[in-house]
Amino acid sequence: MKKISILLIALTISIVSCKNEKKESQTEAETTEKYVVKPEGTTVKWTAYKTTDKLPVGGKFKLLNFENKSGATPQEALNNLSFSIPVSSVFTNDATNTRDGKIINSFFGAMLDTEFLKGTIKYANNAYVASITMNGETNNLPLDVKITDERRVTLTGTMNLKDWNALDALASLNKVCFDLHKGADGVSKTWEDVAIEVETYLREN
Repeated sequence: MKKISILLIALTISIVSCKNEKKESQTEAETTEKYVVKPEGTTVKWTAYKTTDKLPVGGKFKLLNFENKSGATPQEALNNLSFSIPVSSVFTNDATNTRDGKIINSFFGAMLDTEFLKGTIKYANNAYVASITMNGETNNLPLDVKITDERRVTLTGTMNLKDWNALDALASLNKVCFDLHKGADGVSKTWEDVAIEVETYLREN
C-alpha cells in the first residue's frame, strides 16, 4: 500500500511538471512571436481625380524600398518604418503608354528632389501618420488603419497636394493633359487631393 501511495505521488508530480513545462513552452512561444513587414509583401496604390465630375485615375508604385522591420505587435512593427519610393516606378496600366511618362516628367519632374518620395510611418496615441517628404516639403499624412486576420494591414489616407507645395506641379500636369482632363462641361481640371492606400501582410519572424 505504501509503495502504491509513493507511485501515485510520483505520477502526480510528473503530470504537474509536464503541464508546467508545456505552459512555459507556450508562454515562451507567445513572447517570441514577431510581426515582420517586408517590401515584397507591400503595395502602394494611389487614386487621383480629373474633370469637374471628379473621375478617378488609379495607379501604383511598382518599387518600394525599406529594410525588413519586425515587432512584438503589428503597431510595433509598423512604427518608425522608414521607406523610399522611386517616382520612376509609377505604373497606371495605361494602354497608350503615355500617362506614366507625363506623371513622371510633368508632375514629379516639376518638383524639387524628384528621384524619390521618402517617409516614415509613425504610431502614437493610438493613431498612425506617415511623415512624407515630397517636393522638398515634409508633412504628416494621417492614416486610417485596418488590421484583419491579425496580419493583413490596410493603411489609407488622403493627400492634399497643397500641403506639399505641389500645386505648380499639378498645374504642369494639367497642362500636358489639358484635353484629356476635360469633362462634359468643357472644363479641364485635375484635383488637388490624392487618395493613398498601402497594403501589407505582416509575416511571422
